[in-house]
Amino acid sequence: MSEERTELENLGEFGLIDRLTNKFEKKNNSTVFGIGDDAAVIALSDTESTLISTDMLIEGVHFNLMYMPLKHLGYKAIAANVSDICAMNGIAEQVTVSIAVSNRFPVEALEELYDGIKTACDRYKVDLIGGDTASSLSGLTISISVLGRVNTELITYRSGAKEHDLIIVSGDLGAAYVGLQVLEREKEVYNANPNIQPDLDGHDYIIERQLKPEARLDIIGFLKELDVVPTSMIDISDGLASEVLHICKSSKVGCHIYDEKIPIDGTTSMTAIEFNLDPNTCAMNGGEDYELLFTIAQSDYEKIKGNPHMTVIGHITHEQDGTYYVDKNASAIELKAQGWNHF
Repeated sequence: MSEERTELENLGEFGLIDRLTNKFEKKNNSTVFGIGDDAAVIALSDTESTLISTDMLIEGVHFNLMYMPLKHLGYKAIAANVSDICAMNGIAEQVTVSIAVSNRFPVEALEELYDGIKTACDRYKVDLIGGDTASSLSGLTISISVLGRVNTELITYRSGAKEHDLIIVSGDLGAAYVGLQVLEREKEVYNANPNIQPDLDGHDYIIERQLKPEARLDIIGFLKELDVVPTSMIDISDGLASEVLHICKSSKVGCHIYDEKIPIDGTTSMTAIEFNLDPNTCAMNGGEDYELLFTIAQSDYEKIKGNPHMTVIGHITHEQDGTYYVDKNASAIELKAQGWNHF
């Protein structure tokens, strides 16, 4: 083992993945695409492919059981993984669930967790096909693997964006992050005085976006109905800025994202301002919205124009033109990822 020490925070999640896996070589022709996108792609036949993704949720890192009900946690764990399959333009079909749990959890608590898992499986029509259980000395850990299916011709990677493509997001952004601020505030109030009831009135939408997000399976259906195949796609888990930069890096392109185009719900905006936060900053860097970010050829614009579930927020430029966020004063600011950092 080398005496040289590199801190994890110096690499970040994706830098660490690159560092640990860069010596691995593909050995099987059935492995169409491995590490580097929302899901791996395995050849199933000449016309269909299997999509595989996996994710972990760690107590104290990804969730706080002080305000995250176990049923909601189970639902969110499945939805987040289904979202990865959606980001490849596919449909999730099976999941495995593994948990490591300490003895402070009774069986009834784990049943509540699995009630949420079942609710999500029913919602997204996926089958629970296996998993594992183990003991833990540090709380609850959940590991989900999801398998999906996609027509090989329709697979959408992060790497397909082209100059002049339009950049589109589904739904609205920033709500999950602002909902988290409300929950964290009420946690601190409770810690100071357990007799005070939480003040969550008027925040139902943003709290639900944090505790019970939805994978945008409907968007995959809309795109199919509209006969639109995105040139690139990713789901928004770590913040819009981070995900845009992933697409630009993978596709070797630049971009312009326009401040005034970013869709933000009114409740999100008002609550952000209450916390002295800029709503657009929350939308760009908050994360956990699980909306879809994708690019389309300009020739497909007429097909999606007017669709209330999709908003054009910018366009792809040449790589040498850089990646920029254009504010309301038309000033171009270099785009930087300031969202969730795993280390």
